[in-house]
Amino acid sequence: MGKKKPRPRRSFTPEFKAEIVELCQRGDRSVGQVAKDFDLTETAVRQWVRQAEVDTGRRDGLTSSERQELEALRRENQRLRQDVDVLKRATAFFVRETR
Repeated sequence: MGKKKPRPRRSFTPEFKAEIVELCQRGDRSVGQVAKDFDLTETAVRQWVRQAEVDTGRRDGLTSSERQELEALRRENQRLRQDVDVLKRATAFFVRETR
């Protein structure tokens, strides 16, 4: 009866996120109030604030650029593993065919 409809996934520009983070860091409104005022989830706003603190060095963790680089390296690593797997199977095939 009281089941909520899932909210559609939205994307926001880095400029918008930076503006929301700035509003939260000013201190005149709570994170919850900022989220409510802009129809955002409090969890998302808290994550944006946390990531901004990491990016500025006020909190430990991976910066946005480090996070992007890590994701790219993981994708490349997965692709290379797949390439090696294909080569192993091809080698096994040709070994069987030449005998």
